[in-house]
Amino acid sequence: MIEIWVNPACSKCRTAVSALDEAGSEYVIRRYLEDVPTVEEIEDVLGRLGLEPWDIARRPDAKKLGVELPAKEADHRDEWVRLLAETPKLIQRPIITASDGTAVVARDEETLQSVIARG
Repeated sequence: MIEIWVNPACSKCRTAVSALDEAGSEYVIRRYLEDVPTVEEIEDVLGRLGLEPWDIARRPDAKKLGVELPAKEADHRDEWVRLLAETPKLIQRPIITASDGTAVVARDEETLQSVIARG
């Protein structure tokens, strides 16, 4: 099963959902701004992605949201994860997780198609 974290106002999210529909993929939509991921869920996704929290943060949006970001250093990692959980608008989208343990940030066609091809 596939879960896709979306913001309905995001064109990349709408594109990803349309592509999954066209491929006949089974998936669950998570509107992550309403059903906010916990710190543990963000940690799980980061582990699946093999990324750090600052890698999935919409850093340019932080100032608009009134959020001061810490340094991109291991010493501040927990603070980054907490900020993502407290301010989900900072989370890059769409994020797709699959039951096989994989996850991707599906902002480009190639990444999105790789998820669809895996089934």
